[in-house]
Amino acid sequence: QLRLVESGGGLVQPGGSLRLSCAASGFTHSNYAVSWFRQAPGKERELVATLTSASGSAVKGRFTISSDNVKNAVYLQMNSLEPEDTAVYYCNYRSAYYPYPEFWGQGIQVTVSS
Repeated sequence: QLRLVESGGGLVQPGGSLRLSCAASGFTHSNYAVSWFRQAPGKERELVATLTSASGSAVKGRFTISSDNVKNAVYLQMNSLEPEDTAVYYCNYRSAYYPYPEFWGQGIQVTVSS
C-alpha cells in the first residue's frame, strides 16, 4: 500500500512562495502519474499540476511540480501566491497499471493572507 505524507504548508503573505513536499513509501513499482490537487472551502477538489513518470518536472502557471526519484519525493513550488490559492493541498499518485488505483495524502493547509 502506497503511503503519502505532505509537508511544507502554512501561512504566507500574498506574493510569497511556498514549496510543498510529498514523501512516498510502500512502492510496488515506479510507474505512476503524480499530481497535486487542492480544495478550497466550499469548493470542489481541483487539479493543480500533474507529472507523468516520463518527466522530471512540469510548469503550470505560477506552480511547478517536480520529483526526486532518489528521495521518493514530489514537490510543488508555488510562487506569487494569491489569497485565492488558499486551500488544502493533496498529493495524489495514480498507478499506470489497470485498474489504475489512486492514493492520496492526508492533505496540508496553505493559507495566503496578509
